[in-house]
Amino acid sequence: MKIRSADFVMSNSNVINAPKERIPEYAFIGRSNVGKSSLINMLMERKDLAKISGKPGKTQLINHFKINEEWFLVDLPGYGYAQISKKKRTIFEYFIENYFKEREQLVCTFVLIDSRHDPQKIDIEFMQFLGDNQIPFCLVFTKADKLGSSKLNKQITAYKKILLDSWETLPMTFLTSSSTGLGRKEFLEFIDGVNQDVAKDFK
Repeated sequence: MKIRSADFVMSNSNVINAPKERIPEYAFIGRSNVGKSSLINMLMERKDLAKISGKPGKTQLINHFKINEEWFLVDLPGYGYAQISKKKRTIFEYFIENYFKEREQLVCTFVLIDSRHDPQKIDIEFMQFLGDNQIPFCLVFTKADKLGSSKLNKQITAYKKILLDSWETLPMTFLTSSSTGLGRKEFLEFIDGVNQDVAKDFK
């Protein structure tokens, strides 16, 4: 897939106000500071499509970007550590949950995992939430260039071992690096394939 256009459409905190257009939608989410904005910019070959901040938890709304006039990329607030109040965090959790449960256009969620860290409880719990609600997702390991292949494989295996305790089959996995462009080709080929598979559902 070649990225011909990537345009910001809207930000909002209520799924009811999200774009009404019937095209496939892909959500990006992960713990704060996982490198989500950098990954999105790398995939779209844009430096500032998604805003990068030194402060974790900066994304605080549902952000829709229209790609190639054919599908939506959705940048969601991170979960976990963020320098925000408990009240705001509760609000975020509420509208994110509503987004996942109510957004009919959503065809896949990319759960971003920092490959440098051991399996985190909050990541596993979020994946369980997606599974319980029958929401398709893929695992995306970010910052893969920061580790040697042996350590990287060890981290991925650790996640898979935990998931296999409650899952019969494992989700698709991507290894990515916003610095080197690792995983970009595979990522976009996957989206292109899903778009073709679900095309009849959006006519």
